[in-house]
Amino acid sequence: MINNLLSLTPGAVWGKVWPILFAILFFGIIIALHEFGHFITAKLFGIKVNEFSIGMGPALLKKKKGDTQYSWRLFPIGGFVSLEGEDEVSEDPHAFGNQKAWKRFIVIAAGATINIILGLVLVCVMLFSDGEMPTRTVSDVSQEMLSVSDGIKVGDEILRINNTKVFSARDLYYDLYRDSDGKYDVVIKRDGEKIELKDFPVSYSAEQGYCDFIVGYGKTTLLNALPGAVKETVSMTKLIWLSLIDMVRGKYGLKDLSGPVGTIEIVAETASSAVSESNYSMVIFILAFITINIGIVNLLPLPALDGGRLLFIFIEIIFRKPVPKKFEAWVHAAGFVLLIGLMIFITFNDIYNLVKG
Repeated sequence: MINNLLSLTPGAVWGKVWPILFAILFFGIIIALHEFGHFITAKLFGIKVNEFSIGMGPALLKKKKGDTQYSWRLFPIGGFVSLEGEDEVSEDPHAFGNQKAWKRFIVIAAGATINIILGLVLVCVMLFSDGEMPTRTVSDVSQEMLSVSDGIKVGDEILRINNTKVFSARDLYYDLYRDSDGKYDVVIKRDGEKIELKDFPVSYSAEQGYCDFIVGYGKTTLLNALPGAVKETVSMTKLIWLSLIDMVRGKYGLKDLSGPVGTIEIVAETASSAVSESNYSMVIFILAFITINIGIVNLLPLPALDGGRLLFIFIEIIFRKPVPKKFEAWVHAAGFVLLIGLMIFITFNDIYNLVKG
């Protein structure tokens, strides 16, 4: 392998290196923007920010302005925000822990919100790049489907599958993929009328890229771009939630998860293909999906994640009494250790798959 790398021309080496650098940079931007969401809302509420750092590791540049130290660190992977009184008791009236619950809730939720907004913007760019957007309207059906008199027809709009609302073609086909017996409860809209099809058979194979019906595309315009981007973002959010549910149910295992290494590999490969084929739609989709995924996962009510902190604040709002700081800190510390262990496992799994592949 080393000899093969040494035999590459400088241009060929750069062709392999730049997609990885691009992926690392984008991954870092996603995390940095997440932290910026915490930072800017804390500043707006007058909460003391001890440090706002871009990058991780040893500090290359430091500058203190007011109460906040701004740092530029060596490794361009993410960043962090250190708030006064976030994990400890502080007498400072501007400390995070001394603010009203609703303010703390907004500050913690802001990071994931920024990620999801970035995903929405990227989806909008993707739709304009494509010039078309996925719909829920059937554009073609197979001969087998045509033979079913009460079946799905061209022009039908797919509203629900197995009691799950359909937002676009992306989550529609995942709804089909999740079922195991090939029979579905489908709600369609035809000529303005809703029609329910119970235990309706549909032939679908993700591996073969086959389905009894095809959902078409509409033209992207200035008027429908934003509403279409919102639907696509909701569709991606639904895919992420359903995937998490399926993982909890045992449909996927830990070996199916990807961490930073696997994510960077996917982005790098997609970016390289996009440039070689002059088709940037897929790489924009991958970037949007990743940033939305990071936002959604961070909102899960698990210790050490933003969602875990939001859960404690929510409990405080309900019972009008904060959870003891020591107990909350212990829970987050234990969750952090477990999270680091999970990330180490996933990273080794990513590296193993990378070497094996």
